[in-house]
Amino acid sequence: MKENRGSFSGKLGVVAVAAGSAVGLGNIWRFPYIAGENGGGAFLIVYLIFVFLIGVPVMLSEFAIGRRAGCNAYGTFKRLSPKGGWWLVGLMGIIAAIMIFSFYGTVAGWTLEYVKKSICNDFVGQDDAALAQIFGDFTSQPVMPTVWMIIFVALTSLVILFGVEKGIEKVSKLLMPILLVLIIAICVRAVTLPNASKGLEFLFKPDWSSLTFKGVLMALGQAAFSLSIGMGTMITYGSYIKKDTPLASTAIEIATCDTVVALLGAIMVFPTLAFLGAESAGGPGLVFITLPAIFQAMPGGYIFAILFFLLLSVAALTSTISLLEVPVAFLVDEFKMSRKKATLLSSSVIIFLGVFCTLSFGLLSDFTIFGKTIFDLFDYTTANIMLTFGALLIVIYVGWFFGRKKFIEELTAGGKGNVKLAKFISILVKFVAPVGIGLVAIGSLVIGGIV
Repeated sequence: MKENRGSFSGKLGVVAVAAGSAVGLGNIWRFPYIAGENGGGAFLIVYLIFVFLIGVPVMLSEFAIGRRAGCNAYGTFKRLSPKGGWWLVGLMGIIAAIMIFSFYGTVAGWTLEYVKKSICNDFVGQDDAALAQIFGDFTSQPVMPTVWMIIFVALTSLVILFGVEKGIEKVSKLLMPILLVLIIAICVRAVTLPNASKGLEFLFKPDWSSLTFKGVLMALGQAAFSLSIGMGTMITYGSYIKKDTPLASTAIEIATCDTVVALLGAIMVFPTLAFLGAESAGGPGLVFITLPAIFQAMPGGYIFAILFFLLLSVAALTSTISLLEVPVAFLVDEFKMSRKKATLLSSSVIIFLGVFCTLSFGLLSDFTIFGKTIFDLFDYTTANIMLTFGALLIVIYVGWFFGRKKFIEELTAGGKGNVKLAKFISILVKFVAPVGIGLVAIGSLVIGGIV
């Protein structure tokens, strides 16, 4: 069965696919927003430390057990520890991936609508209030947001249907360079705007007085979960990595790529905001209201608005591909389904749940569970509970139950890679990562909604 599952062609394929999974909407708008709230350069320094001390070890933990078992997230734990209850960790990851795609697909659909609006030049002559009204009117209507969400799921499904190498890897190798070209083009325009230096100074000049304990926890959470860990994605992708591919250096390259895109996102946003002296609004406010207002005020803004929302769409697609592959691999491995049937079933479930998430901004906006709309409930439950404790349990399993010798063997591809680096990473997995992720778990529950 393992021979028929498909595999990545080599290290470049792994880096392109896993980096594509990690790079998403969070890198483009969430990272600049929370960096702006927490001291700019100070937040950036703390974030970088956490990426490589905690994020990379967790990713490597998932890669190692996924490749060792050669199957999906659920099957990995069943195969490696058949007598324990660790399979629940894998199952939780699969459920989390489905839930995340269900609400993430809603926002991804918005990006397609805004590509259309940019092309049609719908933002011209509109002030912030009018742009806010346009955004609110669109998200609250029942039809078009749902249609765009379904289209986005369908696009993702099309990629998954072609399999691991011809679908996921091939498309990722195409989309990642496009994403980088788009974001670099917008960055070049942003840093050449009047007052751009003020935005760059804020980003690269640390303001430690603005960095609070909550900000440190947010940096840790952003580092850990921007890398798509804790949801079974990297376990699933690990099962497609060839045995002769050294994992340690591969994960470092993936994390570096993800971090570079997040940094470019900040370089793109802060000078643009400084151009008109605008304040940074979080999430949808920044992406769908503030930036369109700035684009129409800058020279060449029409073109760069189109490029920006194309960038968001590409970033979203590289992430949803990985999310859909998690349940598809589970159905193929455990229930012997064909990839076509598994993709159609998984997509149908995601669309069904996605409709409720999409309607949370309109028809179902007054329907709440524990005081949250369905969209917010899915978002909060996955980020603050399922991914957090999923990542925590994975590093505990790898650090204390999987076996150090087997872990180092996987990291170095049987001794071909850097053994000293692998031994250092094994220490991080066993002692440092559980403490760091534990802090995020406690912080997110006590402070609430920080991740």
